[in-house]
Amino acid sequence: MTARRTDLTAPRTPRGFADRGAAELAATRSMVEKIRKVYELWGFDEVETPFLEYTDALGKFLPDQDRPNAGVFSLKDDDDQWLSLRYDLTAPLARHVAENFQKLAKPYRSYRFGPVFRNEKPGPGRFRQFLQFDADIVGAASVAADAEMCMMMADTLDALGLRGKYVIKVNNRKILDGVMEAIGLGGEENAGRRLTVLRAIDKLDRLGTKGVKALLGEGREDESGDFTKGAGLEAPDIDKILQLLTAAEGGELISSDNHFQTLMGRTSSLNDNTTFHSGIVELIAISDICNKIGYNSERIRLDFSVVRGLEYYTGPVFEAELTFKIAGDDGKPIQFGSVGGGGRYDGLVGRFMAEDVPATGFSIGVSRLQAALAALKGPDEAAKTAGPVVVLALDRDRIGDSMALAARLRAEGVAAEVYLGSSGMKAQMKYADRRKAPVVVIQGSDEREKGEVTLKDLIEGAKAAAAISDRAEWTESRPAQVTVPEARLVEEVKAILKRHG
Repeated sequence: MTARRTDLTAPRTPRGFADRGAAELAATRSMVEKIRKVYELWGFDEVETPFLEYTDALGKFLPDQDRPNAGVFSLKDDDDQWLSLRYDLTAPLARHVAENFQKLAKPYRSYRFGPVFRNEKPGPGRFRQFLQFDADIVGAASVAADAEMCMMMADTLDALGLRGKYVIKVNNRKILDGVMEAIGLGGEENAGRRLTVLRAIDKLDRLGTKGVKALLGEGREDESGDFTKGAGLEAPDIDKILQLLTAAEGGELISSDNHFQTLMGRTSSLNDNTTFHSGIVELIAISDICNKIGYNSERIRLDFSVVRGLEYYTGPVFEAELTFKIAGDDGKPIQFGSVGGGGRYDGLVGRFMAEDVPATGFSIGVSRLQAALAALKGPDEAAKTAGPVVVLALDRDRIGDSMALAARLRAEGVAAEVYLGSSGMKAQMKYADRRKAPVVVIQGSDEREKGEVTLKDLIEGAKAAAAISDRAEWTESRPAQVTVPEARLVEEVKAILKRHG
């Protein structure tokens, strides 16, 4: 009797990380290619940056993190230099642009796709590694670049079949900065409180007006009893901010015919604030461009609650929100919400240079957007794609013959594999079914002597099995099975594959 080993390592995935199977990867690949085509139609080129960056190059811009470099995975290399896994794709782009500034054609239009990492507490739907797909324009100070970002984001969601089911919300951080200056939160000494205000507003969709009001004041206790300290604003100042958040309800201000009269009327005390006024002028320009090209308020609209949690945004900010409803954890319908966003970050590249470099861009949360598409339309068609043709190996001494059949199929562009296990025919058929094989190729000794092969159409067979209830009828009819000359193997297999699209 073999002794039981006691030194085995338990197989386990680190908390906050997940394996991804073939079907999910196929769905991601299908979606990413559609996004890529839109980006390239708009003239963007792909660039790739390393997963690891020097920690000081990434900066300290994560939302909901008060300590420098909190929330990132870091290590020291053999040169005693701190390295960190990238937490987004924007900070590495800033380093890339600064390092290659003289070589790049500017404005520099690029896109990036890949995983990012956050050393944060994981939870349902909240992972420490996830995929992002970004597009950015570096070196363009005009808000026409921000308008392009909004319009390209709309085109991207259209390409994914979401027309009429999303809205691109637009705001300008300068408007809120102007309000905060007016209530005494200007200057470096109030940077921490301003960030607390931004984080509170960023939670409006999740916590509602009541929750945001609490976070703008003394603080808020959540359902678990945890208390989050607030910004400590006085009631009149809280009211000013909340009034701003509802000033553009319904997107009424994104139209070229009213030019923000509603907002200016509600906030007349701020008309002399240059920061606030600059933000208004920029939004008017974005609005006029989008409307002129045909992107109306059903697709792109104003929303002053959009602030984006990252600290480095300096001007227009935008967020892509899906408007259809899904079942929440309690079974009640809830709006799906944000799947991406971005904005202008004119100071980020300047961290590496003697002057600021204007830049704007947006990021799509790939995993979240993929979940949205699955919720709306069911699994992506790419996830349903059939597997390879499976050639059975019924005679282990003649495995080379089976491999030759598979090689002929592959030579003609048909994905094919030979069963390499040691089981019998029943288990091999079960294997082919689990591999989602559309066709099984069988050549036993009888078929080989006659120069034939038997083809089983597993897709048609599954349909027939569902329609035939009598086992005897099934055995007699042998649906979806045909024996053909070996010379016609490729032709017949291709015909079956074509029949199933």
